[in-house]
Amino acid sequence: MQPRNMSMSGVVDLAAVKAAQEAKAKAEQARAETARQGGGGAVSPADLVIDADEAGFERDVLQRSAEVPVVIDFWAEWCEPCKQLSPLLERLAVEYAGRFVLAKIDVDANQMLMQQFGVQGIPAVFAVVAGQALPLFQGAAGEAQIRETLDQLVAVAEQRFGLTGLTVDPDAQPGEAQSAPAVPAGPYDALLEAAVQALDAGDFGGAVQAYKNVLSEDPANMEAKLGLAQAELLQRVQGADPQQVRKEAAEKPADAQAQIAAADLDLVGGHVEDAFGRLIETVQRTVGDDRDAVRIRLLELFEVVGGEDPRVAAARRALARALF
Repeated sequence: MQPRNMSMSGVVDLAAVKAAQEAKAKAEQARAETARQGGGGAVSPADLVIDADEAGFERDVLQRSAEVPVVIDFWAEWCEPCKQLSPLLERLAVEYAGRFVLAKIDVDANQMLMQQFGVQGIPAVFAVVAGQALPLFQGAAGEAQIRETLDQLVAVAEQRFGLTGLTVDPDAQPGEAQSAPAVPAGPYDALLEAAVQALDAGDFGGAVQAYKNVLSEDPANMEAKLGLAQAELLQRVQGADPQQVRKEAAEKPADAQAQIAAADLDLVGGHVEDAFGRLIETVQRTVGDDRDAVRIRLLELFEVVGGEDPRVAAARRALARALF
């Protein structure tokens, strides 16, 4: 089976944005609880590779993913490509020194998990970050491709969920994490939590204000920047008539505001490349203040999707060509 690359970025829609915020909040709560209980200390290198099954999946994978990304290797004894891939993943888990944990799942003994993840063939590799499943790749893959995928996974886990991984101590006994002191809450945790709660309640204006309150004190806070961009997008499309917005955009291809409104809907509906392409084309059709308004909105949508997304990098290059 040929390897099939899988995007690390999910569809950007209302449910996905809300789910990401909820997952981040749950991850933070789980880490705080672990700290209060004296956990979260150093682990043995042997703890970085585990065998997971249906009975312990919630504990070993879902709960653990609130502390560290969990990479899942679906394999079987009869699978020849698995015999090359699995040892490579195990070696990389140790080499990455706690930035992810590898969970090996035997598909013959865990058919239900295989079905739940939609595995069509093995080897298949997924990740779970803060309770959210992400497809990584399927089939045999080279070490360079795997490293690139793992680097992207680690970056997304840290940037979007604050997961910096586990501390590894070669002298620690397997299964016995050393006690670590409780980590005090950060100065903006209450405001960020208020923003998440406002999003949960559909109070997008309240979420916008909460994120702005953080940024007024800490302009470089990346979590607040991302949250503000998402909350403002949701606030803009709230109450919009999609049919009317798209009708006006179709009838007025050079109307900056009509195209901006349609691009917002494109992004909320998960059509990321359509949203970017629409605004880049509008930049080419407009001049002056209209052109600047379109450019600014495009930069705001880049913030929503995240700078690590390859679609953002491609759109930035296209925007530069359109402007210059």
